[in-house]
Amino acid sequence: GQPLATGTHEIPKFDREGLIRAIRRDQQGDSTFPEFLQGIWHAGVVGYDVDFIARRVIYYGIRGESYSEEYPAVEVPR
Repeated sequence: GQPLATGTHEIPKFDREGLIRAIRRDQQGDSTFPEFLQGIWHAGVVGYDVDFIARRVIYYGIRGESYSEEYPAVEVPR
């Protein structure tokens, strides 16, 4: 895919509320994956870890900030 940014950029300040808005927008199906990534970048997220076993995602800011969100198990019918 395309990089979110090229060249030199100032990293946005970590914005917890902006991050949550981007997550909720994505969860509602109102954004594409690239739009989601752009949204969390603008909220100051520089990385995230996904733990599929614990069903948890932790989003990180450049200055050690973080936001964690857990997700319920989903049963997929056979």
